[in-house]
Amino acid sequence: MSKKVLMISTSPRKGGNSDVLADEFARGAQAAGNHVEKVALYDQTIGFCKGCLACQSTGRCVIHDDANAIVEKMLTADVIVFATPIYYYEMCGQMKTMLDRSNPLFSADYQFRDIYLLAAAAEEDEHTVDGAAAGLSGWIACFEKARLAGTVFAGGVTSVGEIQGHPALKKAYEMGRSI
Repeated sequence: MSKKVLMISTSPRKGGNSDVLADEFARGAQAAGNHVEKVALYDQTIGFCKGCLACQSTGRCVIHDDANAIVEKMLTADVIVFATPIYYYEMCGQMKTMLDRSNPLFSADYQFRDIYLLAAAAEEDEHTVDGAAAGLSGWIACFEKARLAGTVFAGGVTSVGEIQGHPALKKAYEMGRSI
């Protein structure tokens, strides 16, 4: 059965290493017959959550920017894939801001079940991604029907394009094919 997969690439760099990981995951998911849509945050305007919680009663954020359309896509996706560069052993600020702005989903009848994390960093240690995985797991914990279904980490990549030939690309493709 075909699934609706939403890729959210949170890198501030177009074609950045985590963005390339997202493309490989998408390629695998499409090869398996799934419908894939990719949203890249580098060309979106997304403000910080105000913490007003109005979205809990209205189902929509009071801030009128690109986050609202992304949250609507998240609501109806079967699978959500977040791709992030690792900054200071954590997800990038763009990803955290998007997670905060998805608060309207908390009280919604969301469709997603499987959440994936794709991450790239200059640091090579496999634990470099642990902070981002923990942060995303905290968000997922608020959605009892969802789970962290998989993580792919590409370490040792800094400049745009350094990820070419990295073994994580194959892992991302295969993980995408497996959904």
